[in-house]
Amino acid sequence: MTARMIDVHFHLIPQFYGDAVYEAGRGPAIGRYPDWSPELALELMDKHGIALAITSIAQPGVAFMPDGRAADFARRCNDYAADLIAAHPGRFGCFGLLPMHGMETAIAEARYCLDTLRFEGISLFASYGEKFLGDTAFDPLMEYLNAREAVVHIHPGLHPSSRSLDLPWPGFMIEYPFDTTRAAVNFLFSGALERFSKIRFILSHAGGTLPYLAWRLSVAPMIDKRLKQRSREEIFAALKTFWYDNALASGVESMGTLSRIAAKERILFGSDWPFCNERVVAEEVKDFTAPGFLPHDAMAMIARDNALKLFSKRP
Repeated sequence: MTARMIDVHFHLIPQFYGDAVYEAGRGPAIGRYPDWSPELALELMDKHGIALAITSIAQPGVAFMPDGRAADFARRCNDYAADLIAAHPGRFGCFGLLPMHGMETAIAEARYCLDTLRFEGISLFASYGEKFLGDTAFDPLMEYLNAREAVVHIHPGLHPSSRSLDLPWPGFMIEYPFDTTRAAVNFLFSGALERFSKIRFILSHAGGTLPYLAWRLSVAPMIDKRLKQRSREEIFAALKTFWYDNALASGVESMGTLSRIAAKERILFGSDWPFCNERVVAEEVKDFTAPGFLPHDAMAMIARDNALKLFSKRP
């Protein structure tokens, strides 16, 4: 086992948050929130060699609340995370939660998270309502985060179009990776990735289906002249500007593909606990650290070293 790992995909579920989501008639893709407490988190971390966990609130964030209440509730969640960090020095960090009903409110909370709470970065969902990240509607926030050279962790949500599909399978199995992929492609082909080049974007779950689609994307401008014309080499280079966590993608089946499109310095360890329960985390760590899978130096980079470099310039 690789000791002292840094986990960049580790969820926070305060009791008051789960209660509010249930009260609104919402819930996570797995139906009910798993048990969460600082004690359970630390027990899991110690058992699996995780020295530091960067927490984030999972779907649905605060989008299910009206504008004014969402801002207050996001602040409560962020303050809770700050208290957790203070209570357990060196064990937790946080990607701040933003209310996205309006860009001025989102920027104000981002400033609070980065300047006052000194969080490692910001957490955004791949889509809000019908719109995906990369849409110009989010430009004011992106301009602010770009000026701050912020780290932004992108987590999938359940897009309205996914909810209408006549399929019985829970959203995390298929729809979540597609949500991330759509946002990444929107960044790539809209020009937003170039315009906001100072933001350090982390894509969850190995970028969704992005690694598998990379070759297809590289030739898309040859097929459709409406797309911005760029070479295959330029598209592959752009894909290497993203950071990727390996949550739910820890084994050779996923990592083998990811390693062909991602810069080796930009792959990070993520567990997705507690939505990935202890049994799944054990499988993630077992596959990631399997003898003969990765050279020791590559394993160390993903487990810890890459994250240390990413967060060395804190907001």
